[in-house]
Amino acid sequence: MRVVIFAHSLVSDWNHGNAHFLRGIATELKSRGHQVDVYEPLDCWSRRNLLLEGGLRAIADFENAYPLIHSRIYDERSFNLADTLSRADMVIVHEWNSHELVQRIGEHHARNGGYRLFFHDTHHRSATDPPSMSAYNLRHYDGVLAYGNVIRDLYLRNRWARNAWTWHEAADTRVFRPMPGKAKSGDLVWIGNWGDDERTRELREFLIEPVRALKLTAKVYGVRYPQYALEELRSAGIEYGGWLPNYRAPQIFAQYRVTVHVPRRPYASSLPGIPTIRPFEALACGIPLISAPWCDCENLFRPGKDYLCAPDGARMTEHLEFVLSDSPAARVATRSLITSGRESIHQRHTCAHRVNELLALASGEIN
Repeated sequence: MRVVIFAHSLVSDWNHGNAHFLRGIATELKSRGHQVDVYEPLDCWSRRNLLLEGGLRAIADFENAYPLIHSRIYDERSFNLADTLSRADMVIVHEWNSHELVQRIGEHHARNGGYRLFFHDTHHRSATDPPSMSAYNLRHYDGVLAYGNVIRDLYLRNRWARNAWTWHEAADTRVFRPMPGKAKSGDLVWIGNWGDDERTRELREFLIEPVRALKLTAKVYGVRYPQYALEELRSAGIEYGGWLPNYRAPQIFAQYRVTVHVPRRPYASSLPGIPTIRPFEALACGIPLISAPWCDCENLFRPGKDYLCAPDGARMTEHLEFVLSDSPAARVATRSLITSGRESIHQRHTCAHRVNELLALASGEIN
């Protein structure tokens, strides 16, 4: 099967979480003998920022980390869309593409057919920016791959698409796995971006203040941290590590004793059931996870067994103190968290599972 994917970027994960999942899906498809062609636009913002952050070395490092996959850079104004799609069996178009490109691909599908065409939504804009999402012309698409039931239902209820299916993100367990033998260099690590004030209050309550109260050795990695955020980290004794290529996260997780999950506000309120990809990756790496509030209404995990839940900052502080106490009870509980979390990933939430679902959709086994 020839699979064509129009992504924002495969190469760059700079503030672009979809690249994490896409790399795992593309690698899994390739490992099964499918041809995978990933196209990313010439001047996408994530790749542009990656080059500013890490230069050409960052791209070379990506290519070394993922030797099976690569992307084709194209200029949307001049590339030959008909030739690109002529031999495709399945086409996936991510929602960070332009409205014009999404429409052109749909029109090609209407004229020529011959392949399954899916729109892939992995963001909160369907709830937070409906005008932008409703402007996508999906009339000729076979359906939408939505990474949560609530997003799937928005497409159907608003009649933005004829069909929509839930296609959760998952861990690329070729990359995200425990790395035993690494010496611990600190207590807590958090990998995530500061962003557009979507979780500023939550980061203070569930990350900064518990670290300050417990005087933990902690480090944070990510981008888009304003100066005031950096000052708040410093005042709490938290080291800032800057941008981290996502494929290096397992090495970092292995050096710390615990991590936390602090979802952006839209995922905790407007889009229940969607945790984003970070918890999948952390659990796959075998690091104990404590989460700020989000509703696992899609039963992805086993709260309290795969990870600990903290309804507020005080409870987060208590959980962290317990996990890091190194008491016999804490050691037993921590080992159980690690085992259960990895068990849930390997039983239900790997990129291999998602490829199985995708191929079933493409073949018509799932309606």
